[in-house]
Amino acid sequence: MKWKNLIVLIFLSGIVNSCTQADGIKTIRLGHGLDVSHPVHKAMVKMGEDLQKLSDGKLNLEIYPSQQLGTERQCLELLQIGSLDMTKVSVGVLENFAPKMKVLGLPYLFRDRAHSFRVLDGPIGQELLDGGKKYWLKGLGYYDAGSRSFYTKEKPVNSPEDLKGQKIRVMESVTAMEMVSGLGGSPTPISWGELYTALQQGVVDGAENNPPSFYLSRHYEVCKYYSLDEHTVIPDVLLAGTHLWDKLSQEEQGWLKEAVETSVTYQRKLWLEAENEALEAVKKAGVEVIRPDKTLFSDKIKNSFDAYKEDKELYRLIQEIQATE
Repeated sequence: MKWKNLIVLIFLSGIVNSCTQADGIKTIRLGHGLDVSHPVHKAMVKMGEDLQKLSDGKLNLEIYPSQQLGTERQCLELLQIGSLDMTKVSVGVLENFAPKMKVLGLPYLFRDRAHSFRVLDGPIGQELLDGGKKYWLKGLGYYDAGSRSFYTKEKPVNSPEDLKGQKIRVMESVTAMEMVSGLGGSPTPISWGELYTALQQGVVDGAENNPPSFYLSRHYEVCKYYSLDEHTVIPDVLLAGTHLWDKLSQEEQGWLKEAVETSVTYQRKLWLEAENEALEAVKKAGVEVIRPDKTLFSDKIKNSFDAYKEDKELYRLIQEIQATE
């Protein structure tokens, strides 16, 4: 862990306490990096309401949005040291902490949304969630984060050739960096909170993300081209620290799991609505929405990712799963 990150964590640890209890009520603290209007935050609010009802007021969820408690990486580190109870992070960031999650960030891994849900909600998805325990991270469920596509400032991306010479912001993810490099771009890791300014100042020429994030971040004010190549379907993961999980009774764990499951279903419904609204809104704001031939992109990086070198069997199993039984 870098010294700068350690100093930040020490500071945050002083203002964030793990699960606290007063008058028989346990307060669970959840931090995340998204705006309060985002479908993920709204789903978390519902989760908190359901948790209170299920527990008859014994469990209370306190939510800190908009990176109030740090970036996704910092929130994960706070979970690991027991200074935060829950968080939501992208699989792209989580793969740095739980390496097996890397498979979910591979480009064109899933055929469609139905295929992704079939994998995530089945035994493979559960196995990946359980794999975080040895890193002090208890995986609870997957939120829909749609498909990620490129948006740029100066010129549209109609094919991989249009990415040559372009600095594209990516998450702190080796898989994301390899993907952008494989398509001909220059990957540049930048935290989400710093990206708007980086785009304005020309530190990067573009970025890649899903429609609601592109819209709610107001990146469309700077980037007027949005190319729906849909290169990755990277879910968000809801996590609790094992420090919290191990403190909860079996009954309390059951309440939390039930509230999470309802939250996941609710978030996925909100997400579909938010995707459509976001695309319409950015079009009205003057963004050119492009639907390129996706095979140009998938064929370009096919050789790099077709046989997942770190766990070929897992990759094969995911590819073989059908969208419906």
